[in-house]
Amino acid sequence: MIEIDPVIFSLSNGLKVIYQEQKAIIAHMGVMVQAGSRYERADEEGLAHFLEHCIFQGTEKRRALDVFTDLDSLGGELNAYTNKEEMCIHASFRKSHFSIAADLISDIIQNATFPKKEINKEREIVIDEINSYLDTPSERIFDEFEELVFKGHSIGRNTLGTKESLQRFGSKELKSYMQRLFNVDNMVVSFVGDVPQEEVEMILERYFNNVPKTTSIKENGSLAEFKSFSFEQKKANYQSHIVLGGRAPSYTDHERRVMALLINVLGGPAMNSRLNLSVREKFGYAYNVEAGFSSYSDSGIWTIYLGTDKKNIKKVLKIVRKEIEDLCNEGLTLDELKLAKEQIKGHLALSLDSNIELMLHLAKSLLIYGNVESMDTLYKEVDSITYDETKKVASKWFNEANTGYLTFVY
Repeated sequence: MIEIDPVIFSLSNGLKVIYQEQKAIIAHMGVMVQAGSRYERADEEGLAHFLEHCIFQGTEKRRALDVFTDLDSLGGELNAYTNKEEMCIHASFRKSHFSIAADLISDIIQNATFPKKEINKEREIVIDEINSYLDTPSERIFDEFEELVFKGHSIGRNTLGTKESLQRFGSKELKSYMQRLFNVDNMVVSFVGDVPQEEVEMILERYFNNVPKTTSIKENGSLAEFKSFSFEQKKANYQSHIVLGGRAPSYTDHERRVMALLINVLGGPAMNSRLNLSVREKFGYAYNVEAGFSSYSDSGIWTIYLGTDKKNIKKVLKIVRKEIEDLCNEGLTLDELKLAKEQIKGHLALSLDSNIELMLHLAKSLLIYGNVESMDTLYKEVDSITYDETKKVASKWFNEANTGYLTFVY
């Protein structure tokens, strides 16, 4: 079993740090901020993702080229991502270069200057990213579906924004967003590697003790009641794309563990998922079939995706409904439940087998929960799932009143 036994401490300004000693040549560090796209205001659609691009384009003491080469020239990597609720800037490097990485990341998040020339260049890059996304229906359908599930709420919007919204953003908007959300209450630092804790504390104190303590102003907004829907859109595709799903447990809801297990049984990454065995292997109706589940702070979303020929749409939907009804009415047999538990525990272990994934997992756990559960605790939670719970959770979340459908047809 992978052992997770991190140390959590705070810098003098109150910034929380999670430290996991790991014997390895390469170390990983990340700063995770609750600054994802759901915290954008009505006129800021796409600003969080645009900030992720522009934040690397120079600081008060570094040119854009220096930001990208300080670690690259030493064989390290600097990267970032933005999702619905978090933004993360992280680096991987030889352990002897930790001070350089900490200096670089702290400079980026505290002293980004957003030169106009660089902002305009990044705007064109993100527009190209949007064009690529619009040309990929198997990705686009998920975003359009999520917008329908969370209709009218910022959490349902595409993180990329639109070509029109990007034209509104300049240095003023980028700095305002950072001032609003990049502060001690809204941020954590995560480190995994073979550097003594005392040295990590000393270096982080040197570079991060000026992160402001300003109280966060996060505008979550309340979610409207879900209403089932069914939409079909004509697209210039060679394949039809289908997504069905609905609301799901939040990441503070106990039912999230049961939901994750059920989704894994339905259409998880393993070849033995019910939908893969029926839709693909038994009938050959689809090459791509998968189920997913994502949790947010106050809700979640479950999805089932299929790529198929137009003539098979009704057939695959009938099979999917049958599998869902079986879960709701019959749950899992005791033998199936036992195997499903072992499978999901294996997937949990695999997800943390990489030190960089472990670093990101620790950061998110600290940011969301304020602590980290051990693998033993996680496994016990999975093992505690009962047959009755599988039926109850399936019936609650997979019913037709909590299901919407979106189809792209050619």
